[in-house]
Amino acid sequence: MILRRLSVEDAAFIFHLLNDPSFRRYIGDKGVRTIAGARDYILQGPIHSYDRFGFGLYLAELKEDGTPIGICGFLKREALTDVDIGFAFLPEFWKKGYAFESASAVMNYGKDVLGLKRIVAITDSDNKSSINVLGKLGLRFERMIRMV
Repeated sequence: MILRRLSVEDAAFIFHLLNDPSFRRYIGDKGVRTIAGARDYILQGPIHSYDRFGFGLYLAELKEDGTPIGICGFLKREALTDVDIGFAFLPEFWKKGYAFESASAVMNYGKDVLGLKRIVAITDSDNKSSINVLGKLGLRFERMIRMV
Protein backbone atom coordinates (compact mmCIF):
# COMPACT_ATOMS: atom_id res chain seq x y z
CA MET A 1 0.00 0.00 0.00
CA ILE A 2 1.08 3.57 -0.67
CA LEU A 3 -0.02 6.68 1.20
CA ARG A 4 0.04 9.97 -0.67
CA ARG A 5 -1.47 13.41 -0.46
CA LEU A 6 -4.95 13.77 -1.84
CA SER A 7 -5.51 15.91 -4.92
CA VAL A 8 -8.64 17.10 -6.70
CA GLU A 9 -8.07 14.27 -9.20
CA ASP A 10 -9.17 11.91 -6.39
CA ALA A 11 -12.65 13.44 -6.26
CA ALA A 12 -14.50 10.44 -7.75
CA PHE A 13 -13.02 8.10 -5.14
CA ILE A 14 -13.68 10.55 -2.28
CA PHE A 15 -17.27 10.94 -3.47
CA HIS A 16 -17.67 7.15 -3.36
CA LEU A 17 -16.00 6.77 0.07
CA LEU A 18 -17.86 9.62 1.78
CA ASN A 19 -21.20 8.31 0.54
CA ASP A 20 -20.61 4.71 1.58
CA PRO A 21 -23.22 3.78 4.21
CA SER A 22 -20.54 2.67 6.68
CA PHE A 23 -18.71 6.01 6.38
CA ARG A 24 -21.91 7.93 6.94
CA ARG A 25 -22.84 5.72 9.90
CA TYR A 26 -19.54 5.72 11.77
CA ILE A 27 -17.92 8.99 10.70
CA GLY A 28 -20.76 11.19 9.56
CA ASP A 29 -22.52 12.66 6.59
CA LYS A 30 -20.19 15.24 5.08
CA GLY A 31 -22.90 16.50 2.71
CA VAL A 32 -20.89 15.63 -0.40
CA ARG A 33 -23.46 14.85 -3.10
CA THR A 34 -21.54 15.54 -6.31
CA ILE A 35 -18.06 15.10 -7.73
CA ALA A 36 -17.71 18.89 -7.59
CA GLY A 37 -18.62 18.70 -3.90
CA ALA A 38 -15.93 16.06 -3.42
CA ARG A 39 -13.38 18.39 -5.05
CA ASP A 40 -14.41 21.15 -2.65
CA TYR A 41 -14.12 18.71 0.28
CA ILE A 42 -10.56 17.84 -0.77
CA LEU A 43 -9.60 21.50 -1.25
CA GLN A 44 -11.18 22.77 1.98
CA GLY A 45 -10.21 19.72 4.07
CA PRO A 46 -7.02 17.80 3.32
CA ILE A 47 -5.31 20.33 1.03
CA HIS A 48 -6.08 23.21 3.38
CA SER A 49 -4.74 21.09 6.26
CA TYR A 50 -1.49 20.32 4.38
CA ASP A 51 -0.97 24.04 3.83
CA ARG A 52 -1.92 25.11 7.37
CA PHE A 53 -0.51 22.29 9.53
CA GLY A 54 1.84 20.31 7.29
CA PHE A 55 -0.34 17.21 7.57
CA GLY A 56 -3.80 15.96 6.72
CA LEU A 57 -5.63 12.94 5.41
CA TYR A 58 -3.75 10.84 2.85
CA LEU A 59 -5.06 8.56 0.13
CA ALA A 60 -4.28 4.88 0.65
CA GLU A 61 -3.86 3.01 -2.60
CA LEU A 62 -2.72 -0.46 -3.56
CA LYS A 63 0.91 -0.57 -4.59
CA GLU A 64 0.31 -3.08 -7.40
CA ASP A 65 -2.15 -1.10 -9.47
CA GLY A 66 -2.87 2.23 -7.73
CA THR A 67 -6.42 1.29 -6.75
CA PRO A 68 -7.62 3.75 -4.08
CA ILE A 69 -8.93 1.88 -1.03
CA GLY A 70 -9.30 4.47 1.72
CA ILE A 71 -7.88 7.43 3.59
CA CYS A 72 -5.72 7.74 6.67
CA GLY A 73 -3.99 10.66 8.31
CA PHE A 74 -4.13 13.43 10.86
CA LEU A 75 -6.82 15.98 11.57
CA LYS A 76 -6.62 19.08 13.72
CA ARG A 77 -10.11 19.75 15.00
CA GLU A 78 -11.00 22.96 16.83
CA ALA A 79 -12.84 20.90 19.45
CA LEU A 80 -9.72 18.91 20.38
CA THR A 81 -6.46 20.15 21.87
CA ASP A 82 -4.45 17.35 20.29
CA VAL A 83 -4.04 16.13 16.74
CA ASP A 84 -6.10 13.05 16.02
CA ILE A 85 -5.56 10.17 13.67
CA GLY A 86 -8.38 9.07 11.44
CA PHE A 87 -8.93 6.41 8.82
CA ALA A 88 -11.71 5.11 6.60
CA PHE A 89 -11.65 2.33 4.04
CA LEU A 90 -14.19 0.96 1.61
CA PRO A 91 -15.85 -2.14 3.12
CA GLU A 92 -14.36 -4.49 0.53
CA PHE A 93 -10.92 -3.67 1.96
CA TRP A 94 -11.82 -4.22 5.64
CA LYS A 95 -10.22 -7.01 7.67
CA LYS A 96 -7.13 -7.16 5.44
CA GLY A 97 -4.78 -5.18 7.70
CA TYR A 98 -4.83 -1.97 5.64
CA ALA A 99 -6.19 0.25 8.43
CA PHE A 100 -3.52 -0.91 10.87
CA GLU A 101 -0.73 -0.75 8.25
CA SER A 102 -1.61 2.78 7.19
CA ALA A 103 -2.32 4.06 10.70
CA SER A 104 0.98 2.61 11.99
CA ALA A 105 2.88 4.41 9.24
CA VAL A 106 1.02 7.67 9.93
CA MET A 107 1.64 7.39 13.70
CA ASN A 108 5.38 6.86 13.09
CA TYR A 109 5.45 9.81 10.69
CA GLY A 110 3.67 12.00 13.23
CA LYS A 111 6.10 11.14 16.02
CA ASP A 112 9.37 10.87 14.08
CA VAL A 113 8.95 13.54 11.39
CA LEU A 114 6.32 15.97 12.66
CA GLY A 115 7.44 15.71 16.28
CA LEU A 116 3.94 15.23 17.65
CA LYS A 117 4.10 14.47 21.37
CA ARG A 118 0.52 13.25 21.77
CA ILE A 119 -1.80 11.76 19.17
CA VAL A 120 -5.42 10.94 20.00
CA ALA A 121 -8.28 9.32 18.14
CA ILE A 122 -12.03 9.52 18.25
CA THR A 123 -14.45 6.86 17.10
CA ASP A 124 -18.05 5.87 17.46
CA SER A 125 -18.52 3.58 20.46
CA ASP A 126 -20.26 1.05 18.17
CA ASN A 127 -17.35 0.91 15.70
CA LYS A 128 -15.68 -2.20 17.15
CA SER A 129 -13.31 -2.65 14.19
CA SER A 130 -11.87 0.85 14.57
CA ILE A 131 -11.64 0.43 18.33
CA ASN A 132 -9.61 -2.76 17.75
CA VAL A 133 -7.24 -1.01 15.33
CA LEU A 134 -6.74 1.88 17.76
CA GLY A 135 -5.95 -0.61 20.52
CA LYS A 136 -3.37 -2.36 18.34
CA LEU A 137 -1.79 1.06 17.77
CA GLY A 138 -1.37 1.43 21.53
CA LEU A 139 -4.13 3.98 22.04
CA ARG A 140 -6.32 3.53 25.10
CA PHE A 141 -9.76 4.81 26.04
CA GLU A 142 -9.55 8.09 27.90
CA ARG A 143 -13.01 9.62 27.92
CA MET A 144 -16.28 9.99 26.05
CA ILE A 145 -16.82 13.18 24.09
CA ARG A 146 -19.62 14.38 21.86
CA MET A 147 -18.57 15.74 18.50
CA VAL A 148 -21.07 17.95 16.71
